[in-house]
Amino acid sequence: MTNDLGFPLLSTIVLLPIAGAVAVALTPRARGEIARIVGLTTSTGTGILTLVLLWQFELGEAGLQFVSRHEWVADLGAAWYLGVDGISLFLVVLTGVLFPIALVGAAPKHDPKPYVAWLLLLEAGCLGAFMALDLLLFFVFFELVIVPIYFLIAGWGYEDRVYAALKFFLYTLAGSALFLVGVVATAFLHQQATGELTFDLVVIAETQAIAPTTARWLFAAFALAFAVKVPVFPFHTWLPDAHTQAPTAGSVVLAGVMLKVGTYGFVRFGLYLFPEATAWFAPVLVTLGVVGIIYGAVVAAMQADLKRLVAFSSVAHLGFVVLGTFALTTQGIQGGILQMVNHGISTGALFLLVGMIYERRHTRRISELRGLQKPAPVLAAVFTVVMLSSIGLPGLNGFVGEFLVLLGAFVTYRWWAVVAAAGVILAALYLLWAYQRVFHGEPDEANAGMLDLTWRERAVMAPLLVLIVFLGVYPKPVLERIEPAVDRLVAHVEAHSDYEQPTVAAGGER
Repeated sequence: MTNDLGFPLLSTIVLLPIAGAVAVALTPRARGEIARIVGLTTSTGTGILTLVLLWQFELGEAGLQFVSRHEWVADLGAAWYLGVDGISLFLVVLTGVLFPIALVGAAPKHDPKPYVAWLLLLEAGCLGAFMALDLLLFFVFFELVIVPIYFLIAGWGYEDRVYAALKFFLYTLAGSALFLVGVVATAFLHQQATGELTFDLVVIAETQAIAPTTARWLFAAFALAFAVKVPVFPFHTWLPDAHTQAPTAGSVVLAGVMLKVGTYGFVRFGLYLFPEATAWFAPVLVTLGVVGIIYGAVVAAMQADLKRLVAFSSVAHLGFVVLGTFALTTQGIQGGILQMVNHGISTGALFLLVGMIYERRHTRRISELRGLQKPAPVLAAVFTVVMLSSIGLPGLNGFVGEFLVLLGAFVTYRWWAVVAAAGVILAALYLLWAYQRVFHGEPDEANAGMLDLTWRERAVMAPLLVLIVFLGVYPKPVLERIEPAVDRLVAHVEAHSDYEQPTVAAGGER
């Protein structure tokens, strides 16, 4: 369905950051403050439009809303085709909210003009990826996000930034090449079966004209590209380096938004396009998700660098998203989508706080940080709340998503869910241990004079803290908007798949 607001809301949301990036690029190089103002105004305006989208979203509707469709490449059957439903809605809103916070919370040390322009272009790419319903258009946005984050890491990162940026670029580009082959093959195989050449996601998914064996190969191509982007174990090795070397704002949007392009791709394009192949590959992906949960937690506990610890925690948390998605139950997929949003809020906040500590102490080594609670009690209090939300403490946002994931996975993959639950305990171990070493004890001379959070920094963190508490105490407004679309997706997978889920003896029950 379309929601008629009198103007193309989704197209405006995507194109506004691009227009802002062009405006920033046209400002004089010496006028860095103007670039910041234009960038913040643009990203804030985009964020407000995403809140309008949320406000106007029709509750209880499972189909697509605010649809915008225009012919793009007629000979190929490609279109500028945008739409949202409960699956993509909150990822769009998260993107709109997180980018202005990242711009205000972490200013660049040099060359603000290209820095702001790349961030705005990255925002447009993420928003477009979450709304694109044409396979070719989604691929364009899927690729677009690679370029800005590469230049942000390489241009404004730390000591090994060039190595980290190149490693990220090569990993993701390899996955994208395979994805392009899968996209083109899907369209042409659909044409062979139906006589119609189109990249329309809805048409291809609802027709289900591609033979099951062929669809499994195509799903594998899509899944590998998404697995690199998430990243799923064992394709994760680029992530800690990219996070460690990225500037603070780069880490915030990389963890908070960009990684979700991969997990969202699994839900929107994997499950919807290839339901039978999804069910066939599900045990493998569930296993990789659980391995990622345990592996990420164990390796995080061994880190000496606080930022690298948070980076490895992302591997663990995104493992929960993969587990919930491929449990193929309503609760599991709901929990996975909610966990995407929760991870973006909590981990984005953690990276902001680590960046604030680094700006004061010029080190992220846990052994060199001690007793920060005394000179910076507000920083310690905020870090405590964010850390507990990342652990999954009941009453904070992280609990709801992880609980739904484990509940949904327990139905179909019982023993996998039991093992994954240990990841919650391990998260408490590495985060509480890190907090104890950084904030407790008597500060030495270097740490004793550390400044507490400024009023600007408190204002930056305030909306994230409000969301952490609100989503933990009252997640109903989010879940009731996600559920209809998820129910429809699960019904679609079940209707087009005769693959039998694992039995109780094999580790689960249908």
